[in-house]
Amino acid sequence: MSIFLAGAGPDPLGFPAVFDQFADAISRHAAPGRAARIAVAVHHRGGSLEELMEPCSAPLQARLGCGIVAIPLGGGTPADPAAFDGVDGVVVGGGLTPAYWEGLRPAAAALSRLVAAGSPYLGFSAGAMVAPRRALIGGYQINGVDVCGEECSEGLEAVEVRAGLGVVPFAVDVHAAQAGTVSRAVGAVAAGRVEWAVAIDEDTAVVLEPGGADGYRVIGSGNAWDIRKAANGAVVSIRAGT
Repeated sequence: MSIFLAGAGPDPLGFPAVFDQFADAISRHAAPGRAARIAVAVHHRGGSLEELMEPCSAPLQARLGCGIVAIPLGGGTPADPAAFDGVDGVVVGGGLTPAYWEGLRPAAAALSRLVAAGSPYLGFSAGAMVAPRRALIGGYQINGVDVCGEECSEGLEAVEVRAGLGVVPFAVDVHAAQAGTVSRAVGAVAAGRVEWAVAIDEDTAVVLEPGGADGYRVIGSGNAWDIRKAANGAVVSIRAGT
């Protein structure tokens, strides 16, 4: 099991390390002697599906020569859990988080089993936010008080926490320092919506691996803001990327 949660959308040139390390994880997991198959789920808002998938799929094909299983989300049709059968890893792209949650939630059990069995998971932005057991989906107010900018609301007013894909134990927020969403994660913990949250900067990813020390490591040029419930509200610590 290797789980990569990136704090922004895919950037093959600006942040290649997350693709390099995910590709290494796929190579270790996939059966020898055949090309790996990777499911790539993206919210399809119209236009070319191939162009929408390319920032996620092309860097992996270049590194692995892998096959890609396209899983378009949207149009009111959620992902079929059977679409993930037999794949060696999963990539979930970025976009509107509630749309990814709606599209992937029916396949949550299948995805959780797949990752628990060792298949690597890579989530970009929205794909990172929907990964937890308790997922922070969006919103900008808690108890009527603004906790981040409305432009980060994902189309929701009140901050919402919903049952996610169940592959990580902490809630996730993204674009943390750059968009000011650290305060939303802090507010969610302080208000008791979640017990633990990690807000991830852009050009940064949190990586969970079997036997990893202290839960996760951080790669990239930014920070992961670790927020945990305490008797007096919330405690924030910062882990820098490497």
